[in-house]
Amino acid sequence: MNKELPKTYDPNELEDRLYSFWTQKGYFHAEPDEKKKPFSIVIPPPNVTGQLHMGHALNNTLQDIIIRTKRMQGYSVCWLPGTDHAGIATQIKVEQNLREEKGLTRHDIGREEFLKLAWEWKEKYGGRIIEQLKKLGSSCDWEREAFTMSPTLSAAVKKTFVELYNKELIYQGFRIINWCPECNTALSDAEVEHKEIEGLFWYINYPVKDQEGRYVTIATTRPETMLGDTAVAVNPEDERYKDIIGKTLILPFIEREIPVVADEYVDKEFGTGCVKITPGHDPNDFYVGERHNLETMLILDGNGKINENGGKFFGMDRFEARKQIISELKELGLLVKIEKHTHNVAHCYRCGTMLEPMASKQWFVKMPPLAKPAIDVVKNGEIRFIPDRFSKIYLNWMENIHDWCISRQLWWGHRIPAYYCSDCGEMTVSEDDITDCPKCGSGNVVQDPDVLDTWFSSALWPFSTLGWPEKTADLEYYYPTSVLVTAYDIITFWVSKMIFMGIENTEQIPFPDVFIHGLVRDAQGRKMSKSLGNGIDPLDVIEKYGADALRFALATGNAPGNDMRFSYEKMDAARNFNNKIWNAARFVRMNTESLNTLGLPDMSALKLEDKWILSLYNRLVGEVTNNIENYELGIARDKLYDFIWNIFCDWYIELLKPRLSEGDLDAQKCITYVLSNTLKLLHPFMPFITEEIWQSLPHEGESIMISEYPTVDQSLDFPDEEIEMSRIITAIRAVRNRRAEMNVAPGRKTKLTVVTQFTDTFNDDTGIFFKRLASASEIEVKSEYSDNDAIQIVTDSATFFIPLADMIDFEAERMRLNKERDQILTDIERTEKKLSNEGFISKAPANVIESEKNKLSAAKDKLTGIETALEKLKQ
Repeated sequence: MNKELPKTYDPNELEDRLYSFWTQKGYFHAEPDEKKKPFSIVIPPPNVTGQLHMGHALNNTLQDIIIRTKRMQGYSVCWLPGTDHAGIATQIKVEQNLREEKGLTRHDIGREEFLKLAWEWKEKYGGRIIEQLKKLGSSCDWEREAFTMSPTLSAAVKKTFVELYNKELIYQGFRIINWCPECNTALSDAEVEHKEIEGLFWYINYPVKDQEGRYVTIATTRPETMLGDTAVAVNPEDERYKDIIGKTLILPFIEREIPVVADEYVDKEFGTGCVKITPGHDPNDFYVGERHNLETMLILDGNGKINENGGKFFGMDRFEARKQIISELKELGLLVKIEKHTHNVAHCYRCGTMLEPMASKQWFVKMPPLAKPAIDVVKNGEIRFIPDRFSKIYLNWMENIHDWCISRQLWWGHRIPAYYCSDCGEMTVSEDDITDCPKCGSGNVVQDPDVLDTWFSSALWPFSTLGWPEKTADLEYYYPTSVLVTAYDIITFWVSKMIFMGIENTEQIPFPDVFIHGLVRDAQGRKMSKSLGNGIDPLDVIEKYGADALRFALATGNAPGNDMRFSYEKMDAARNFNNKIWNAARFVRMNTESLNTLGLPDMSALKLEDKWILSLYNRLVGEVTNNIENYELGIARDKLYDFIWNIFCDWYIELLKPRLSEGDLDAQKCITYVLSNTLKLLHPFMPFITEEIWQSLPHEGESIMISEYPTVDQSLDFPDEEIEMSRIITAIRAVRNRRAEMNVAPGRKTKLTVVTQFTDTFNDDTGIFFKRLASASEIEVKSEYSDNDAIQIVTDSATFFIPLADMIDFEAERMRLNKERDQILTDIERTEKKLSNEGFISKAPANVIESEKNKLSAAKDKLTGIETALEKLKQ
């Protein structure tokens, strides 16, 4: 029995019910099926700490549109969900809770107890965002939900680390890294955000040893790092300083003797041409230090405070020390000058703290050997970015990539599988936990305390979630995945890593297509943020408007790679569209109650309007399918909206009403067929309302989401009927517009004479359309006609004559024009008095006087027009 639709559409009543129905039926789950083609997407795993925001809503809406389409097209679809352990973000949350609830730090309770708390926190809050994604209608295979620190994925991480280490692609090195004093860990280059800062250049004199009164002037933006200087460098070709190369300088405050070295790295034209060299806190200085065998001295601890190498500034915060150093340099007469200087400064992507370059022993991935094949697959087209312009961002990053620092000084994450013997110093890297030293047999073995960069495990996501390194049936069937859908802001963070790790571990690309979408901004185009207070909770929007409306609004105007603006105007429009579909479906159902089977009538029974709608529907199928295939989801959405609102609802339903009221079975079959199949096209965009309506119509199968997606049917192409119907609609619109211009009451009927060569289009059969939709009392088609007392309306296919007497109630029009004339005469009299007033003319500004004159002239012109119209009425 087909379900009757309630009078009002209430998304809150049906969305949870339908989602439960889908999950209980297992429609989201798929298994390898050799009879079907595979189609797979891995969800960009949200942080386990996360809550749904508009970016997640957009990303998952776009994925779900593609996934639902492919499922209906008969693919074996695997949309694999999961969450990322989010090392820094999660540890910060757990530490914050520990501090607020117990007044303790992680060091107070130790690593083991802290990790217990972290896992408890994950179990309590980690599923929150997954449940929120379900509210959006995401049809993920929840039975496959993954987590980056699950046993399976952890095994994949260990295997990757060990294999790369054995290939000498992972190494331990003393290098300059990005250090966050707030998060207290190293960061990779991809985790750095550069912000333009209005800073200062401080020019400082360093005394030359044994040459009283002679100084070398250096310029720096970070004067506190002078405490770690181990040299000053000059260009060997700089004539100004050739005589001091090899001389010794005295470092202020520390009184350390440092050499002047010659190095081509120094730009003679920049600053003073003398560069302070701090190998421990500057990447360029580090390499200068290596070339000249300089000491690498650290003057900051992990918290950004001056350490014991900083002399009397020991224990001071770096910025506090900066102020103190500048103050004391002034007192010593060593501060030469200060200049304003705008420069880019590295900040932590997670907490926003200004980072410190610091030399540190860390673990690195050697990138050149891994980057090359990952560059090649994009250049040769094996992997394509949609739109292509984002391949330039990817290639620029990969072609200039540095070795990847992968160690993090955290406790939450994948612990580095390196083990150190405290007795003989042997280091062992192993997938298995090591308890006894393989070299000396000692049981005094400790594991490396650091964990891996979160992005290390995320880089394995497309294949580790399918069972790699085991050769599972899922991996064999669903890998490589079909497309990655992601925002452009994590191309360097994540996309690049998945590509090179996929090629390295599986000898295959992880996906052929990377569909890039933009960010969701507010109505003014600003990025949503807590500081601006313009963030919008998708769950609040769903509560008010429903998930379908939010999905449809997010798809509005969506183009690959472009940011989109979210506004409540879009939400109102989406809700109105929901109501339009609902009311149209109710009308169809009420007028087809006796219809219990789905299918078209015999082709010979189709009328002009039926062939027209079927032909437009058939073209819509081809275009929407092609748009989705090319990731033009915003265009597909617009075409569906236009067809449903402007063609099906506004025209076809109106054209069909007389036949439906007469119980025409062929009309019932045709309108039901078009509605049911158009709902299938719309289903990936608006899954809930389409399911509910589809269930109320005659249908085959249990659910619209597993029904067969429409395909183009050549037998439904009716190009001639499209042209004919287009002529009729154009004519009806033209008549309606002229009636509206002349303020003709909708209920006032008028005779319509049609002069046309297209007598096949304009005839007795189509005349009913003009009677119903253009308020025609009668219609006469002629090859020639002329009437000077008629209104003429010209279209590209016909000329229409309507007797003026039919259009106008002469007495009412005469009264209206007389009333308007009286008002204008009053306005003219008032304006003429004002302009004849000498006081006004002498005091008013020239522009005000000119405005009054223009107003008078316009009023007189209007009066002339009204009097002409009144004269015509007399005639």
